[in-house]
Amino acid sequence: MKKLVRLLLTIALAFAVFTGFRWYRYITNTDSPYDEIGITLNNAMPGPINAWGCAKLKTTFGSSLPPYGCAAENAIQWK
Repeated sequence: MKKLVRLLLTIALAFAVFTGFRWYRYITNTDSPYDEIGITLNNAMPGPINAWGCAKLKTTFGSSLPPYGCAAENAIQWK
């Protein structure tokens, strides 16, 4: 039973690390703010983390339309 719990914890930790790395890579990219997986991950993040990610994307891509999750009510302006 102990081995099963350890295996499940290891899988959960690996998933969290991979997801966090993938999200951070999207936030710090310089190619495009429209990566589908990155948008989904950023939109799923809690409020303060999402706000930080959107601010970072706005710094890099401020002249383009914001991706889903970083747009204001009118979908044209950044949050």
